Amino acid sequence: MIIFKTKNVWILAILIVLSTVLAACGGDNGNGDSGESADGGDGQSYNWRFVTEEVDGQVQYEYAEEFAKRMKEKSDGAVNIDVYEFGGLGSETDQVEQLQNGAVELAVMSPGFTGNMVKEGQIFALHFLFPDSVEKTQEILNTSEALNTDLRERYEEYSISPLSYWTEGAMQWTSSGTALEEPSDFQNFKMRTQTSPLILESYKAYDADPTPMSWSELYTALDRGTVEGQENPIFFIGDASFYEVQDYMTVSNHNNYVAMTTVNTEWYEGLNDDMKAMVDETVEEMQEWVFEEQKSQNEEWLETIKNDEENPTEVIELTKEQRQMFKDKAMSVRDFYRENVSTVDGEILDKLQEEISSAGE
Repeated sequence: MIIFKTKNVWILAILIVLSTVLAACGGDNGNGDSGESADGGDGQSYNWRFVTEEVDGQVQYEYAEEFAKRMKEKSDGAVNIDVYEFGGLGSETDQVEQLQNGAVELAVMSPGFTGNMVKEGQIFALHFLFPDSVEKTQEILNTSEALNTDLRERYEEYSISPLSYWTEGAMQWTSSGTALEEPSDFQNFKMRTQTSPLILESYKAYDADPTPMSWSELYTALDRGTVEGQENPIFFIGDASFYEVQDYMTVSNHNNYVAMTTVNTEWYEGLNDDMKAMVDETVEEMQEWVFEEQKSQNEEWLETIKNDEENPTEVIELTKEQRQMFKDKAMSVRDFYRENVSTVDGEILDKLQEEISSAGE
């Protein structure tokens, strides 16, 4: 038997209390909303979750990995971000809900999967809205007040803060049975779309039969003929192997696939000033990085698809006249947006169009 003297018992008790307090002060804080700055040498650690709608190797996932790497380096290892590829935490809709309720702190998401919630976010579904130049489109996404202020405020009503918008490249069509070269080719064509009501309306303008579907189901649906075609940037058409079960790829450049770097609003506002500044700085510098990443992937996959003899896909480039035929059909959807979708009488669209016009081609 070990017998403690009274004095030693008090000393032991004090040491236990002190060790508990120190552990609490220096331990993990996933929200990162207390303590000093991450690189201030106070021992504070931050563990965050970053979810994407794509898988390892694709643009969104590579973006999140690079973002996590930069944050870790800047914070001297204090910030640790777990990156989740698509499916790791559920469907696209699940991921939106997880960001809203704070189950994850950061997410790359597509406005097309939030259209039923944030009506104004459907603006990105409008065909032929942005310049033909992907470079010019990215400049507008970087600087637009309509998007970075007005639209952001709409998302923040749902606890989602878009910190940036960026293009993953121009959108193209793939199809089986019918080459999509003019609007009449879409007659009764079963077209897979995201869930945004305005995307459905965009294809109804071409007399197509749009079918909302998660991309996780798309390859099988294309292979079985459940749907006949889809739209995506070239890198995604290639990496997801959609072209292997399609006869044609039409280079239409009818839209840009816009992604958003988003955060849970309450979590973000709760960050200390130094940490918030570090996040903002990294988001800003990633704009140039992700533009080069998507450009490289789209160019490489275009060559792969053109030269894949085992899975031959005819690549069709629309003429200026053919694109104008689609553009003429698409104009009516802007009126539909103003009258049936927008909750602010089309004010954000009007401002964005003015910004696009001022930027020129």
